[in-house]
Amino acid sequence: MTHQEMIESNDFNLLNEFKTCTQLQYNGNLNIKSSKGYEWNFYYRLGRIVWATGGTHPFRRWRRLISRNCPQLDLDKMRFRAEDISLDYWDYHLLGILYKRQKIQREQINAIVEQTIAELLFDLAQKAHFASITCYRSPIVILDTPMSYTSSDLSIKLMLDSWKTWSESGLASFSPDLAPVLRRPEQLQQLVSPSVYKNFVNHINGKYTLRDLAVKMKQNVLPVARSLLPYILKGIIELVEVPDLPLAVTEVENNSTTARAIKPMAPLVACVDDSPLVCKMLEDILTANGLRFMKIQDAVQALPTLIQDKPDLIFLDLVMPVASGYEICTQLRRISAFAHTPVIILTGSDGLLDRVRAKVVGSTDFLTKPVVADRVMGIVRKYLPVQAPSTVKSVANLEACK
Repeated sequence: MTHQEMIESNDFNLLNEFKTCTQLQYNGNLNIKSSKGYEWNFYYRLGRIVWATGGTHPFRRWRRLISRNCPQLDLDKMRFRAEDISLDYWDYHLLGILYKRQKIQREQINAIVEQTIAELLFDLAQKAHFASITCYRSPIVILDTPMSYTSSDLSIKLMLDSWKTWSESGLASFSPDLAPVLRRPEQLQQLVSPSVYKNFVNHINGKYTLRDLAVKMKQNVLPVARSLLPYILKGIIELVEVPDLPLAVTEVENNSTTARAIKPMAPLVACVDDSPLVCKMLEDILTANGLRFMKIQDAVQALPTLIQDKPDLIFLDLVMPVASGYEICTQLRRISAFAHTPVIILTGSDGLLDRVRAKVVGSTDFLTKPVVADRVMGIVRKYLPVQAPSTVKSVANLEACK
């Protein structure tokens, strides 16, 4: 299937689409939409699913899986910025931030990724059973920092097994994202013990979905749903739709003075380059001219760090391990906060093809190595309101080659 080509899919064709992505060692986004308005996104690297998002309750799901796998975190005390949840894959981005800040471990991320993919595949199987499905495959959206790789074939097999068991239990028409609410308490009280009745009253209140209840009870959702099914069929309990629970967004003003700051209001310039020498040369040049400077030598952490610090101008190396400057620039331009931020591509080559491609992905300008002070400051003054300081350390002869 070519870029943005659309297919109408039934259950069989949908499975074939997943198999095709694996066979092609696909890199990109598989977007799936239901005729009833549901949407899912599966992100691939080398034919393996690295993340999935969408569905009915993306925020509830993220809260629930964090609660299950990271009990050390208290989400009610955590503050999130609007920028943190502005991406299409905000949930994946937040995991990256928590990992960078050493709040969660790699093993916890792996568990969350696997459980997220499993939930969304199950929901997709259920929705596809009742409505037609449309697929779009787009190689444009590629996650540059995969934290976990999941076998697509194994995930599909587990999905088919879980959906079969769910259906054979008489639950095919009941979504695990529905919330049970007690409608006939008097009738229930006659059927169960006082302790069981009290437990029902406390939890079967229309606030928690079947999946939420399963986590609270430290069980799988299937036995929880099975145990409630007799009461649902008798009308004692009703399953109702509930809204998602978005994370609280707080605009946090940062009034602290960082050690990195040279002047409180000086523009902040970032350098994303895996070469320590290039970063050091740029730091010497820029700080000598009264600018603030930040370096990012790990391409994996480039995007979350840039989003967090929001520099005024970015020097971006073209060739780095894992993620190229092209990929990072493409992702930055998808974020509204970086729509107009000057992004200067750094490269050791001055080829026409590199320049054209840099423009295509949205870069502002192009700077060839070696890094020289007058060329660097010429670029900076072109895009930032920078005045030359009266006394500047001599760095004109400092150069760095890749």
